[in-house]
Amino acid sequence: MTVTEQEKTGLGNYFVANYPPFSAWQPAHLAAAHAAFNTPPRPNTPLGLYLHIPFCRKRCKFCYFRVYTDKNARDVETYINALCREVELYRATAAAGDRRVQFVYFGGGTPSYLSAGQLRSLFQRVQTAFPWDQAEEVTFECEPGTLQQPKLEALCGLGVTRLSLGVENFDDQILEVNGRAHHSAEIFRAYAWARDLGFDQINIDLIAGMVGETWDNWRECVRKTIEMSPESVTVYQMELPFNTVFSHELKVIGQGAVDPTQIADWPTKRAWVDYAFEEFGKAGYSVSSAYTVVRDPTHTSFVYRDSLWRGADMFGTGVASFGHVSGVHAQNVDSWDRYVELVDQGHLPLGRALPVGPEQLLRRELMLQLKTGWLRPDYFRTKFGRDILSDFADGFGKLEHDGFVKLDAGDVQLTRAGLLQVDRLLPTFFEADYRGTRYT
Repeated sequence: MTVTEQEKTGLGNYFVANYPPFSAWQPAHLAAAHAAFNTPPRPNTPLGLYLHIPFCRKRCKFCYFRVYTDKNARDVETYINALCREVELYRATAAAGDRRVQFVYFGGGTPSYLSAGQLRSLFQRVQTAFPWDQAEEVTFECEPGTLQQPKLEALCGLGVTRLSLGVENFDDQILEVNGRAHHSAEIFRAYAWARDLGFDQINIDLIAGMVGETWDNWRECVRKTIEMSPESVTVYQMELPFNTVFSHELKVIGQGAVDPTQIADWPTKRAWVDYAFEEFGKAGYSVSSAYTVVRDPTHTSFVYRDSLWRGADMFGTGVASFGHVSGVHAQNVDSWDRYVELVDQGHLPLGRALPVGPEQLLRRELMLQLKTGWLRPDYFRTKFGRDILSDFADGFGKLEHDGFVKLDAGDVQLTRAGLLQVDRLLPTFFEADYRGTRYT
């Protein structure tokens, strides 16, 4: 494959969210997952709780998560009951013990699809099992068009500390082409309500490279975001994973299919993110990772992200959710019926797993923490007893030669060019068996 072909936005996962790759997780390893949940936790390991709410008004054409757009009110109640029961099952495990959660994350799907009444019921039952009054962060993802003032009032009163608005773009035509359910007017209305309620942190999500994006429109998206002045902003580069509407349209080009010429290549998307980082910097924001900027680093952080990237345990609840406990990755079954059936039977609804050894845990943290733009070798020396500069000298040497990293007072720092394409650099640190394999 030529360099030009590699820089096109083709099918497949670009974003590296975990290690080893998900394709290595197998049902054959479920015994290891059950053993981990039945074993007391490793000392001083933070615990988080993820809850997947898989409902959406529409399916975004770039979305590859397990979501549903055809469920009725009875289905929603069935799922909420199953989700709460799963949380209760985790509370009873040895891995939970008497631990309190450091962070809670409601993701989707669209958590804000639920009504205020459903949210109150869900939150009350979850907090009975895992109180979060002492949690450092409670994040709740929202689609702007699903928000009403009473719902936001309920979320604020129920203890949500970080409200994440899935804005993605401010142009109604681009939102429509990409399958988003909301429109720009709903963004500003929801944001104003949330701002008035005084949430600790409001985050705005943007995507660089949505189908139909242009330089002029991207500049407007950045300008409008800065004008709104959220505490933090996440900026992702559009990818085309398998099993999305767009990926199927690219495989079978026909009427209504996405025009490949409307999908920006990777150099263009990197340029758009670079522009955004520059403009946010001028407005007083600081870059905190390859995807995030924060207005005040002394008061704003991403506890969910930073804790997971440093080896925290997390119970992943809900259909198809991912988790990690005591050196074992685990994912729930991805079938609605099977998920509900297993939970009703009193079983954790696990579908596949992978035990991870010390070498892989080290590589996982190295790669994930590199996304922040920095690596502190002393951290790895203390935690793993390893000298990463020596052990991975070839990898760092290649990245330094290519202009992607530099050494700064003994630490590893990504250059801006490296930060903007960190996910494509991470396979440098994959074990040989996982290089060139399908990621998901």
